[in-house]
Amino acid sequence: MNINAALAGLGNLAKALVGLGLALIPAALVIDIFYPGTTNIVSNLGDFVQSFTGAGLNGLIVLLLVLAIVD
Repeated sequence: MNINAALAGLGNLAKALVGLGLALIPAALVIDIFYPGTTNIVSNLGDFVQSFTGAGLNGLIVLLLVLAIVD
């Protein structure tokens, strides 16, 4: 096994974990709508975006980079 195959395997694992996380966010939103306060996903997402936008233009640029990487 060479290093390229090992890194490709790790990349695929990371991509699968990110995909799972992105699939769980809408499920948590639905749960939070039916049972308010259960997951607190709305406030957590708001705090996440606020942590970037509170830094001004630099934070906004970093937020756009994070969204581009996730996409």
